[in-house]
Amino acid sequence: MHVDHYLARIGVTGPIKPDLESLRKLHRGHLLSISYENFDVQFGRPVTIDIPAIYAKIVECRRGGWCYEMNGILGWALKELGFEVTRATGAVMRETGGDATAGNHLVLKVELDEGIHLADVGFGDGPIEPFAITPGGFRSNGFAFEVGRVDENWWRLRNHPEGGAPSFDFNLAPANEALLAAQCHRLQTQPESIFVQTALCFRHTASGLSILRGRVLREVTPQAVSERILNDAGEFRDAIEDIFALDIPDAASLWPQIRARHDALFRQREKA
Repeated sequence: MHVDHYLARIGVTGPIKPDLESLRKLHRGHLLSISYENFDVQFGRPVTIDIPAIYAKIVECRRGGWCYEMNGILGWALKELGFEVTRATGAVMRETGGDATAGNHLVLKVELDEGIHLADVGFGDGPIEPFAITPGGFRSNGFAFEVGRVDENWWRLRNHPEGGAPSFDFNLAPANEALLAAQCHRLQTQPESIFVQTALCFRHTASGLSILRGRVLREVTPQAVSERILNDAGEFRDAIEDIFALDIPDAASLWPQIRARHDALFRQREKA
């Protein structure tokens, strides 16, 4: 495992210091270079929170990953580069799901001379840069977000209006690694998990986001949203390669289950 190889993977050059400017450069470089994706879950291949396995997948095989992998590799790199980092507990949609959601997301608390910031490259359509952990609204790449306190232990990030999950909560204490591992296993094995049900892929761009949910490909900017339905396995494979920059030679084999899931969802909506 070589941090220089990770830096090359995200296109970051030049000296790196444990300060806010470098953190922003690393965070932004990661999200512009590496797609959030759950294709291993769709294939039924085990996903782990183990850093060497994540490094091999993302750096050596030029894949993406979900929160445990994306923030896992960033957290490792930040420590290698001299940052003071804590793996912390996230909870996507805790505002409706309660404490059962704790650990369904991994975030990174980074302590800097410029204050405590949250680094999170694993939310899919979240901020492209780290953000200060202080109450109030802020904009990232043109999208509007808001941070606020929930109680003495939890904070909440509200996502931008075109985002997927509306919010996640985070607790800045060191994460319970056993809980993270258990949630990682649950989210890739339980039939009701969105990650089991639906192929997901997100790629940040200089102007916005490219988002794939099953057959639906969206291009989102702060000003507009466009959407189209992928028609066949070839279009699906091409989108993964050309838009999301992922090398997954057998991705087209997922097409039958993705099409079946899409058709089932539309039948449910028609009945409703």
